[in-house]
This record gives sequence, C-alpha cells and structure tokens, in this order.
Amino acid sequence: MLAHDSGISERYLAELESAVEAATPEGRAVVDAELDPIAAPEIDITSGEDGGAVTFDAVVEIRPVVSVAGYQGLQVTVPTLDVTDEDVQAQVDRLRGQFGELSEVSRPARDGDHVTIDVHGTRPHDEDIHVEDYLYEIGSGEPVVGLDAQLRGAKAGDILQFAAPVRSPEGTEDEADVRVLVKDVKEKILPEETDAWAAEASEFTSLDELRDDLRTRMRQVKVVEAQMAVRERTLDALIGLVAEDPPDALVDAEVRERLHDLGHRLQARRLTVEQFLQASGRDEAELLGEIRADAARAVRLDLALRALADAEDIQVTDDELAHSVAEMATQAGTTAADLRRRLDRTGRLPAVRSDGRKSKALTWLFDHVGLVDDHGAPVPREALELDEQSQGTADTGEVGPGDAADEAESGERGSEGVQADERDSGGSSA
Repeated sequence: MLAHDSGISERYLAELESAVEAATPEGRAVVDAELDPIAAPEIDITSGEDGGAVTFDAVVEIRPVVSVAGYQGLQVTVPTLDVTDEDVQAQVDRLRGQFGELSEVSRPARDGDHVTIDVHGTRPHDEDIHVEDYLYEIGSGEPVVGLDAQLRGAKAGDILQFAAPVRSPEGTEDEADVRVLVKDVKEKILPEETDAWAAEASEFTSLDELRDDLRTRMRQVKVVEAQMAVRERTLDALIGLVAEDPPDALVDAEVRERLHDLGHRLQARRLTVEQFLQASGRDEAELLGEIRADAARAVRLDLALRALADAEDIQVTDDELAHSVAEMATQAGTTAADLRRRLDRTGRLPAVRSDGRKSKALTWLFDHVGLVDDHGAPVPREALELDEQSQGTADTGEVGPGDAADEAESGERGSEGVQADERDSGGSSA
C-alpha cells in the first residue's frame, strides 16, 4: 500500500495504487502492451489531483536489447587433453607413496621426510599450544607459519625456537613464541615398481596394465576439466560481445538476490556475516564489490542469451512450455493445471517461456562455438566426450584404481533457464 497522506483522498490513493499496479511487471497495462519492465514505474499525475478523474503517465524502464554481433564466429581454446609419461609416472609415485614405509635416518631433514615433533607455543590472546608426538611431513602444508623453514636441515634432538603469526579469536594477528623439539627424522621408502607390487596395489596383474589404466583415467579427468573450461570460456566469449553497460536496475536486483542467497547459506551453516568475512579474509566493501561484479556479469550473459535467441529466432513451442510448467509443478508439489492458472493470473507465463528460450540459446551456443587447440587447429567435439567404459575422478585431478568418474555438465537447462546454473554462469530470469 502507498503511504497515507491526510491531504489526499481515499479515492485518489485507490486510483494511484491501481495505476502503479497496472504498470508493474505483472500489471494489466504491461501485459497488454507486451512490455518487459525492469524497475518500478515512475508515476506522473497529469490531472485530477483536486477532483474529478485522475489521469497519469506511467514511465517504466524496460529491458534493453543488446547486440551480440560476431556470435557466429566465436572460438574458444580447448585445454590440452594429452597425458604425458611424466603425468603417469607422477600418479604411479603417488600410489607408491601409499604403500611406502618410514625408516629413521640420522641425516638432516628435508622436504618429504616425516618428523616426530613436540610443539609448544605461547599465544597472547588464546590458550597456549601443547602438541606432543606429532608426525608431520615436511612441505605438506605447515600447521604453523614458518615451521617448514625451521625443520629443513634439523636433526633428531634439535630444539627450534621462533616466532610465528597467529590469529586471535577477535580477528587480530599477534606473534606467538613457538618451541619445537625434533624427536626423530624418517624418510619414506617407496616400493619398487614391479609387477608384484602392481598386483598388490591394484586389481591389475602387471605394471603395464596399471599404467595403461591410470593413463585412461587421467585422460577422462582432463576431458571433464576441458568441458568445464570450454563452458566458462564460451560464456565469457559471448559476454565479451556485449558492449553496452547493464542497467543498474537489473544489476541491483541481481545483487539483492545474491545477498539473499548468501544470507540463507550462512544461516544454514550457523555463521554470521562477520564470521564469514573473517574466515575469507575480506571486508564488507570487498565482498559487496565481488558480488556486484558477478551480478553485472550474470546480467550481461542474460541479455546476451536473449539477443542470441532473437538473432537465431529460437522459440519455445506450446508443448515445450507445457512440459516446463509440468516440471515446475512437480517441484512445487502441485498440478500443472493449477500452476498454469497461477502463472497466467500473475502474468509470469512469459517469463517461463523466456527462460526456455535462453536455455535453448545456450544449447545452440555450445553446439556451434568453434573449438581450437593452443595452436589454433580445430578440435573435434567428439574429443570432449567421456568414454562411458572408463572411470576416473574430476575433483582433485588425482586418479587411482577403482575411482569413479564425475559426470560432466551437459550445458542443457530446464525451465528455470540460466538462473539454475548456481547464479555464477547464468543471468537473471524473466
């Protein structure tokens, strides 16, 4: 409701509210005129303030139509899919490391060695540190800043004393006095690369079979990584064709939506914004700047996909629209007919059709973008297809016998359109 002013009649308020309602995205005037507003209307009363019929002008900012000239010639570089002998050997060594045995040595410690240490530290604003018999691999990611540098060259019996920065519960950083006793130094002895070891470490009977399997799995990992890279590079290439700055109204709306989503995620994890900022090492201004930059990118992509759909005359048939509504109804726990009536009543059905067009435009783009290697030579699309008979991992890039391959994203979207892609590589719907 509009704020009440004692100097304005109830009739005036009612007609003004009716005017605003008619000019909103779901309003009758907007729907009848097939407008696509992106912000609340500006109402200019032209007559009727003192009596009689109220007449007004409603000015609404509509979604701009951008140019994506050159979209038909877009090319993106596919990351290399080759697996080198060095790559395979690194995986073999990593697997050997799982079967290695620690052997105590008298020489100075070096990267890769395991040391047994007692750690004692005095912290100004928190409890002191007391850890005994801690087995630590030098170079694996020090739990105390500067620990690796102190341990390199140390021998059993050495006592190391140094200052290390620590973060207090209040978020400030202070120097802590750290004392480390080196109890022993051990090196990892790796098993020899033999058929017998391969049979023990895997389901294969020979080292050659193990190497072949690792190569195949690593190739599958590279394919998944390449799929993801091609997807992002394709979206970036399309966004790069948009010279126009996105309207502030659309970016502001996207920022609000992202902040809303962030709030829900933090609430689910029982974190405050202050705790999140402290953990991420950012301040509020930096966070808002990143969110706004991501929102602007999403809006550019949204506008670009709309322009691409127009340029290629991509349409959503009535059957496709009905299918989308049916999927949405299933997710909402209602019937397709009931949801369709509500979408019709609120004027949201065109938004569903628009999301469908963007989804189809995205699929068209992925199907038509040119793929080249680092030297500019064409890469066939079949090279980015996963071998269903092979398995591997797509999370850390490490592979091993028995690991299962993660499915790559296909790039196809449902009725929620680009917005369904976690709001990172998509745009605003409607």
